[in-house]
Amino acid sequence: MTKKRTAEGIYQKAVLDNGIRIVTEKIPYLRSVSIGIWINSGSRDEDDINSGISHFLEHLAFKGTVKRSAKQIAFEVDSIGGQIDAFTSREYTCYSAKVLDEHLPIAIDLLSDILLNSTYKPSDIEKERQVILEEIKFVEDNPTDYIYDLLYQCIWSEHPLGRSILGNVESIKKIGRDEVIAHLDKHYLPRNMIIAAAGNIDEDKLRKILERSFGNLKRNGPNQRQPPPEIKKNLIIKERELEQIHFCLGTKGLKSTDDNRYNGYILNTILGGSMSSRLFQKIREDCGLAYSIHSFISPYADTGLLGIYAGTSPAFFNKVLKMSLEELKILRNVKVSDNEIKRAKDQLKGNLILSLESSTSRMNQLAKQEIYFGRYFSMDEIIAEIEKVRGDNIQSLAEKLLEDSFFNLAILGPVKKGEISVDLLQ
Repeated sequence: MTKKRTAEGIYQKAVLDNGIRIVTEKIPYLRSVSIGIWINSGSRDEDDINSGISHFLEHLAFKGTVKRSAKQIAFEVDSIGGQIDAFTSREYTCYSAKVLDEHLPIAIDLLSDILLNSTYKPSDIEKERQVILEEIKFVEDNPTDYIYDLLYQCIWSEHPLGRSILGNVESIKKIGRDEVIAHLDKHYLPRNMIIAAAGNIDEDKLRKILERSFGNLKRNGPNQRQPPPEIKKNLIIKERELEQIHFCLGTKGLKSTDDNRYNGYILNTILGGSMSSRLFQKIREDCGLAYSIHSFISPYADTGLLGIYAGTSPAFFNKVLKMSLEELKILRNVKVSDNEIKRAKDQLKGNLILSLESSTSRMNQLAKQEIYFGRYFSMDEIIAEIEKVRGDNIQSLAEKLLEDSFFNLAILGPVKKGEISVDLLQ
């Protein structure tokens, strides 16, 4: 067992006999506890035929177990004033609950029942299939959501990372109970599971409860994760009658564990991570060419991307795209000033500290650190790494990532290829 006292609380790590890892942070001054069962498997671990099955399975888990109906699950959570939720990403799936500390045993009983005893009735599968098909339509009807799926498709078109987490209409229509059970048996393995909890907890009691609830899970199987392809230039245009043109400009990013990750965080903050960023100030504030524009980083276990999103009128599209590319060029060629780096550091530290003021945020942080690093990083360690970033580091990273040969462009709206004046992908 690993134990560490930090400024935030007391961190512990333990491993059940079957290999399930438990990471906790005791925060005595809170009355809440957030707990999550994390599966180190997501949409990138699916094949093309079963695209969307991870998300489908997450939905189905709440439809009823051997001893609880879907309604009973909802009523039991509401009766203790708690919250229960789940989500699927490209690399992991999480089932979580937030309750008062005194109700933690109830939350664990609910989560273990959902994960280990769900019935996956054919009638429930059919109902949830329709719900997910509507969810796919909902995303495709929302340009600010759909454009990101198009960017991933653009960058990783022949790879599972390039597919939508929701899957597609054809794959969702074909998934049945046999496929769901097979996926569960293949990926919901003890060694792929991390249980993270943060809040006012008794670690010894929690471990005993978890041992009773999850200790008998014995599934085993090989890890099979396809490595990502190299990022190359690409262009996707989806013509649609909209008032604006939405675009995502993407380039090579950093994997989650990259030694340059803190340089990447600062680079993103300076480029378009806030209202004071270069993109926001120049394109929105100075020129009034867009309501929404920002940059983002998406790190994964073995790859990553850096992107820019903007939504703008057709008349301004080429200018906004050109100005965005100019900002990338400036980052490559001009060293960032000490003052700008200090502002970015202060902003990043402030955002980080504020984001961890809830037990749920702390629980999420614990799990992700364990998934990608297998260890815990205290707030002091993270801040010390942020403080090490210098202007030379930023420029060196920009030269590495912001090469023309990595640029990908996804466009959604009333535009055709011949109407793009920026010579981006020639």
